[in-house]
Amino acid sequence: MYSLIKFAHQLCAFASFTLFAVRGVWMLRDAPQLSRRWVRILPHVVDTLLLASAIALTLMLHQYPLTHAWLSAKVLALLAYIGLGLIALHYGRSRRVRAAAWIGAMTVFAYIVSVALSHDARGFFRIVM
Repeated sequence: MYSLIKFAHQLCAFASFTLFAVRGVWMLRDAPQLSRRWVRILPHVVDTLLLASAIALTLMLHQYPLTHAWLSAKVLALLAYIGLGLIALHYGRSRRVRAAAWIGAMTVFAYIVSVALSHDARGFFRIVM
């Protein structure tokens, strides 16, 4: 069961990032696809499955955010990713602000993945430190 949930989590993470990247490109181009119903709904479904699988993995492994530094780093980075994503796709006042938030969010996502792979709160920063 663990392998299946881990695979689902990884698949949802990939889908979430892909959807966010595509929506960011469409935002920068003022593409009409952003207003399609499936574009507004599917990311929420994928992100809900991603969160549910993360919680399931946490419970299965008995590793919790406030106990394990690398999970705490992932949760804090997730909050930053969500905030930057909201600015990028909804609340940014100019295209420049939205683009900067979009790039920032994708960078934070890469950090989250690096922390997940290394189980180290420094993530990809451990390479340069």
